[in-house]
Amino acid sequence: MKTMAYDIGLLFLETLIGSVARSTEALARLDERLARSPVREGFVERQHFADAAAALWLEGELVHLEDLVLHDAHMDVRTPTHELTRAHAVLRARRRIFSQKPDWALGRDGFLALTGRGGAMPAAGQKKREGEEAGASSVEADVRDDAEGDLLAEEFAEIDAVLARSSRILNGANVPARKEETSLRDRPDLIYDLDWNEEERLAEWQAVLAETRELPAVLRAAILLEAWSDIEVLQHGIWLGPLLAAALLRQEGVAAHHLAGLHIGAKNIPRERRRALNRSDRLLASLDAIHEAALVGLKEHDRLLMAKSQMERRLKQRRTSSKLADLVEFVLSRPIVSTGMIQEVLKVSKQGALNLIGELGLREMTGRGRFRAWGIV
Repeated sequence: MKTMAYDIGLLFLETLIGSVARSTEALARLDERLARSPVREGFVERQHFADAAAALWLEGELVHLEDLVLHDAHMDVRTPTHELTRAHAVLRARRRIFSQKPDWALGRDGFLALTGRGGAMPAAGQKKREGEEAGASSVEADVRDDAEGDLLAEEFAEIDAVLARSSRILNGANVPARKEETSLRDRPDLIYDLDWNEEERLAEWQAVLAETRELPAVLRAAILLEAWSDIEVLQHGIWLGPLLAAALLRQEGVAAHHLAGLHIGAKNIPRERRRALNRSDRLLASLDAIHEAALVGLKEHDRLLMAKSQMERRLKQRRTSSKLADLVEFVLSRPIVSTGMIQEVLKVSKQGALNLIGELGLREMTGRGRFRAWGIV
C-alpha cells in the first residue's frame, strides 16, 4: 500500500528548460493556426478519436480507429469488445472536457465528475436530462407498481433502470455518477483492490497541482503527467491523467483552441523512456510527448487543409441544394465514414450516398466487399 507522499524535489532546470521551451513553442504554434483555421472543428473531432485509440494502445490494447468511429455512431459491424467500450469512454471524456469552460476539468465539479465522484450537471443539458429521467422514471414506476411484491419483477426493474441509464449515456446525455455507496464502497474485490485508497491518492495528486502553480504551464503539465503515473491514482483510469494535463494546457492558454492529444504524443516515445528509473528522465519523456503531440497535430492540420482545398475544387458550379459541401465537412470530422453514417447525417438514400462519395473522390479504406468505409487521402 502506497504511503509516501509524492515529492517534487529539486528540478534540474538546465536539463529541462530546453525541452520546455521547444514544447511550448510547438504547442503555441499549433494553437495559433487552429484559432483561425477553417478545419478546426474537424481537427478537434479527429483528435478525440485518435487520442482515445492511443490511450488504449499505451495500455497494451489494440482498438481499431474504424471500429471506434462506427461504435460512436451506433453502427457496429460486430459485438463491441471491452477495450472498445473503454476507448469510447475516453472519447466521451475528451468531448465532455472540451465542451466545458477551460477551467472546468480541474475545478471541483469537473474533477469530481471525471473521477466518478459526482459533480454538477452542465446547464446546457440539464433540461434535456430532466425530461429523459422523467420518462425513464415513469416507466420504471409503472413496472414496480404492476409487480409489487414480486421479487422477479424487481430484478427486471433494476435491469430496466440500468438500460435506461446506458441509453442516455450512449445518446450523449450527461449522466451523473452513481452514489458513493454503490460506486466506491461496494466495489467487487475481484476487480478492485479494496486497500487501494483512491481518495488519498487523488488528494496527493491535487497537492502536486497546487504546489506547481507558479511553474510554466508546459513544465507543470509534464510534472502532473509523471505524478499521475507515479502515484497510480485510479485503478482503472490511467488514461484520465493525460486528459487532465491537456485540460491544464487549455486552461493556461497554451492550447486554448483544442485539447492536446498527449496519448498520441506518448505513443512516439519509447516505453523505456516513459518508464525510466530516474525521475528527470521520465519528466523529459513527458515533455517530449507534449512536443510530439504538437508536431503530430501540426502535420494533421496541414493535411486536413490540403484535403479540404482539393475537395472544394469539386464544389464549383454546384447547385446550392447540393449536399456535397455537407459531405466535405462531415468527412473532415471523422477518420472514416461509412455509407450508413452518410445516410444518417445527410439524410440521403444509400445510392445517393454512394453517388456523393464518387463525386468527391474519397478513398476506400477497408478493402472489404461486404462492408466499406471511406476517408480522405
